[in-house]
Amino acid sequence: MKEPTAVTKNEKERCILVGISTPKVRNWMANEQLAELGRLAETAGAEVVQSFLQRVQNFSPATLIGEGKVNEVKHALEALNAKMVVFDDDLSGSQVRNLEQRMPGIKVLDRTGLILDIFAKHAVTAESRLMVEVAQLQYMMPRLTRAWTHLCRQHNGGIGTKGPGETQLETDRRMIRKRIQELKKKLAKIEEARESQAENRNDIFQVGIVGYTNAGKSTLTNRLTGADVYVEDKLFATLDSTTRKLYLDGENIILSDTVGFIRKLPHNLIETFKSTLGVAAHADCILEVVDGSAPDYRDHLEVTHHTLEGIIDKNTPRIRVFNKAEICDEARRTELLQNYPEAIQISARENIGMERLRAAFKEQLEIWHKRRTATEAREKELAQAPWPPQ
Repeated sequence: MKEPTAVTKNEKERCILVGISTPKVRNWMANEQLAELGRLAETAGAEVVQSFLQRVQNFSPATLIGEGKVNEVKHALEALNAKMVVFDDDLSGSQVRNLEQRMPGIKVLDRTGLILDIFAKHAVTAESRLMVEVAQLQYMMPRLTRAWTHLCRQHNGGIGTKGPGETQLETDRRMIRKRIQELKKKLAKIEEARESQAENRNDIFQVGIVGYTNAGKSTLTNRLTGADVYVEDKLFATLDSTTRKLYLDGENIILSDTVGFIRKLPHNLIETFKSTLGVAAHADCILEVVDGSAPDYRDHLEVTHHTLEGIIDKNTPRIRVFNKAEICDEARRTELLQNYPEAIQISARENIGMERLRAAFKEQLEIWHKRRTATEAREKELAQAPWPPQ
């Protein structure tokens, strides 16, 4: 028997992207989101051969897009020898099933499924792997019906018509719920350990690094500390929070990098990775890194602020840097200076603006010391005061 031909490491799955523009989403934004979906697909290892953007008033409950567009995508898949189609919006289990029936032999994914695949590939530590598995199981739960339709035997519905497929489905759901509970208990223990570590670092100035994915947070960490944090020009190149020491005028500063953000980041992923983002929640100062060269950098800022809402105290001091200054033209640099005069324009790759950033750290470090001194003096005063108060 002839052995099947192995897929080479460099061989990529050819895929087609499908985006939707609605009255609430303007065309330029829909195009930006579709372009970002393309970068996600490339990060996952796919080759994008064509993109479709359909403007609709309402989503189709059966296939998300209209029948005409489904046929158009199907013909393009055949013509371009592509075996996968990725939608920029979430698909229900029934929508995936309907699309697979209309396009036999084609793998159908949505944005969340693609992001989860990337997370699974890039998770390195035990913690990030547990987080990804929880998110995958939560994503899988409402889509289980796809796997058991061949076992269902429901004649006209009603009492007494519950088929073996539904029984198996409920069994699977119970198993998934149990597994999620087990994983969350393990994550809770890891979080307790992190809380303990954070308490032990109360006497060291801590900076939490946040920002949109691929803004250059890891490159900046390496530049400041001389560390060797993994860096790659891809979305979600790193998932795990990394902690490094920065020596500044004889004092230690702890820099903690966090997972990057992205548009339409699935809610369950945000919830799952909250413990990782908790590193920033304990920080004495937030370093917000923005890709200054990105056409939609304002949207990146908005996504970052929305994601961190409720996680980081609004009163925590912030330093904002616009990275990648080496590829910004003069018009963009002027625009950033006019609109964000308090921000620092840097290039982590070319070592531009690092002295200004270190000076900003020194300023925040001095404020932190004064605040700690005042707090300690107040605590000492209260401890020495007579009790009960006179």
